[in-house]
Amino acid sequence: MTRAVFAIPGDKDRRTGGFIYEARVLAELNEMGCTTAHLQLPDSFPDPTASDMAMTLDALRAVPAHLPIILDGLVFGAIDPIGLAEVAAPVIAMVHHPLGLETGLPKARADFLLQNEAAALRQTEHVIVPSPETARVLCRDLGADLDRITVAPPGFDRPIVNREPCNPQLILSVGLLAPRKGHDVLLTALGQLRDLEWQADIVGKTHDADYATALYVQARALCIDDRVTFSGEVDPSGLSSRFNAAHVFALATRYEGYGMVLGEAMAYGLPVVSCRVGAVPETVGKAAVLVPPDDPAALATTLRQILQDESKAVELSRLSVKEAATLPRWRDAARLFETVIGGCVI
Repeated sequence: MTRAVFAIPGDKDRRTGGFIYEARVLAELNEMGCTTAHLQLPDSFPDPTASDMAMTLDALRAVPAHLPIILDGLVFGAIDPIGLAEVAAPVIAMVHHPLGLETGLPKARADFLLQNEAAALRQTEHVIVPSPETARVLCRDLGADLDRITVAPPGFDRPIVNREPCNPQLILSVGLLAPRKGHDVLLTALGQLRDLEWQADIVGKTHDADYATALYVQARALCIDDRVTFSGEVDPSGLSSRFNAAHVFALATRYEGYGMVLGEAMAYGLPVVSCRVGAVPETVGKAAVLVPPDDPAALATTLRQILQDESKAVELSRLSVKEAATLPRWRDAARLFETVIGGCVI
């Protein structure tokens, strides 16, 4: 018997953090016997066309009142709150981070999304978030009720670690080509390290075409385009190979609601360098060096130390392994979803 519906826009198997999270939780729920149907919604969110918004609301209204709907955050943050109030089934919002906090949005768009998401929150039975940081933001900025929020951190598989570091040393970064991921900051930092021997690989699909083009132009202007590879989206096997080949993982992010890739890098025992923003400090614990956001000089200084000081790299690697041992499994996340689903059944 179906116990819930998980509503996700477009292809649920896309290789980005939020979609990986939701696809894995959906699979685990069904393997546990908490039968959860997948409802595919239009792919235009968070900027839906009028027809896609209408189609989405019709699909949600069609769900029987006894089946809780877990609603993906890309849809939830942009959905019409008045239409959402007409959905008979209890709605569980899956919020990775508020859409209005996406870097680079025009102020009017950011303000609209924050106000819209605050209104949508008033129409939910419960909210699931990946980190305490996201819970705090929802309560502080959007008026959410902490008693109706469950923190369900993502799970992590224990990978096959077979470290074979490249020569020259490989600096690996993984994240969408979007302003929030700060790849421009990383490139500026790498431009300050031209005197060292290194190569860099930035893995991630293009989310913002203009930003991606600007990154390619920036790399050429810094005279590092022969040392920086933009690999696009890669499959799990290819990503595993890159983690095993890397000397250090660097993500110059401007904000994260969790930062799953940081946990993945730690699971491979990599030294991790990132920024003191959002949920990053909670995600990495003591296992990473964190610098201020938008500070390429600090990032360059940290990377230089790790590339040149083997003892520093070994110590950070040890801390990553230790921290990764405490990371939850996907079954742990799914059990939290199951509890929330059970509490929402009419």
